Amino acid sequence: MSTIREQAMACRDAAQVVAALDTGTKRALLRDMAAALEAHAAAVLAANAEDLRQAAAKGVPGAMLDRLRLDEARVAGIAGALREVAELPDPVGVTTRRETRPNGLSIERVRIPLGVIAMIYEARPNVTADAAALCLMAGNAVILRGGSEAIHSNLAIAAALHAALRAHGVPEAAVTVLDDLSREAMVELLQLGDLIDLAIPRGGEGLIRFVAEHARVPVIKHYKGVCHLYVDRAADLELALGLLIDGKTSRPGVCNALETLLVHRDVAAAFLPRAAQSLCERGVELRGDEASRALVPDMHAVTDDDYATEFLDLILAVRVVDDLDEAIAHIRRHGSDHTEVIATADEAAAQRFVQAIRSAVVMINASSRFSDGGELGLGAEIGISTTRLHAYGPMGAESLTIERFVVRGEGQLRHPRS
Repeated sequence: MSTIREQAMACRDAAQVVAALDTGTKRALLRDMAAALEAHAAAVLAANAEDLRQAAAKGVPGAMLDRLRLDEARVAGIAGALREVAELPDPVGVTTRRETRPNGLSIERVRIPLGVIAMIYEARPNVTADAAALCLMAGNAVILRGGSEAIHSNLAIAAALHAALRAHGVPEAAVTVLDDLSREAMVELLQLGDLIDLAIPRGGEGLIRFVAEHARVPVIKHYKGVCHLYVDRAADLELALGLLIDGKTSRPGVCNALETLLVHRDVAAAFLPRAAQSLCERGVELRGDEASRALVPDMHAVTDDDYATEFLDLILAVRVVDDLDEAIAHIRRHGSDHTEVIATADEAAAQRFVQAIRSAVVMINASSRFSDGGELGLGAEIGISTTRLHAYGPMGAESLTIERFVVRGEGQLRHPRS
C-alpha cells in the first residue's frame, strides 16, 4: 500500500497532465465519466447498500442516513451533474483583465489551476463525483478523503471515474480516493504543504475545526449552516409560509436548510400560529422564546445555544423581534455566514438587510434551498465557502482557479543603464 505522501506525489504528477488538457478533452472526459457512472450504477448501489447497513447498525441518525443514501434517481442526478460541469465555461486560461502601462508593458491577469486539491468530507457520496468533476474542469487533480460511513460508495464511484480516466490516458491518480481513513493519515495529508495547494473540508463542525487546527496548507471552510428566515412586518405572509416550509422541511439534513425563524412582532400573531400548525403537521419540533410561546403554547422553550445550532433535523428555533434591526443583530450574533433570507415587500427593508448582513448568500423572497451551486448557475458545487478568501459562497469550477499576472514587454527595464 502506498503511503499518504506517495499518493500525494502521484496526484501532483497527475495534476500536470490534467493542467495540459484542452477544453474539448476535458468536456469529453467528464461526459464519459457520467456514462461510466451510469454503467456502474448497480455496483455503486450495492456498495451504498452496504454502507447504509453498517451505518444503521451503528445507530447513525436519520438525517445523516439521508445524506448517505443513494438510489437510481440520485445516481442519475450525480451523472447529470457531471454532464452539467462538462458544459460549463472552462475557466483555465481566461484573461480577466488587460491593461497597458505608461511604459508600454502589457499586463494581463490570467486564470490558472490551483494544482492539487485535498477534499475532506463526510457522508455524501455524491461529493466524490462532484469534486472530481469540478477539479478536473478547473485543471486540477484531487485527493478525496471521505468518511468511513461512505467508504464502499466512494470507492465504487471512483472505480467508475477511473475507467473514464484510463480511456483518456489520464493517470488514475488525478482522482485519488484515500482508503486509509485514520485521523493520523488525515493529519499527514493536511501537513503536506509542498504537495497540497488547498484543503476543502465539508462536513460537521467537528471535522471543520479539526482540519483548520491541523492543516499546514490553506483551508477554505465549508462551515455550519445556521440559516435564518426573517419575516418582516411588510411580508406577504403566504409567501413567507412557503419559504419557511420549503426551507425547513424539504430536506432538513442539508446545510442550506433553515434553522431559525425570526418574525416581526407586528405580524407574529397572524403568522406564527399558522406557521406552527403547518410545521407540526410535517413533524417539526419548535423551540421558541417567551413571545413565541405566548402565541403557540405547545412550543418548547428555546435556549441561547439553540439559536447557534445547526440542527440538521426537523427542529426549528423561533424568536419574535421588535424590528429589522433586532433581526439583523440576532443574525450577526448567531449566524454562521452561510445563507440568510428576508421575506418582505418593502424594498428599503430588503436593501437594509442585504447591506447589513455579511453572509455569503442573502436571499430576498426566495428559499434558502437555492443556496446551492447548481441552482445559482455554477453546475455542481464543491462546497459553500464561509471563509473570506479568494472564494466566498457556493464554489464552482472558477473558484478552483487563481489569477496570475502575465506581463508582455519589448525589452523595458525598470532601471535603464546609464
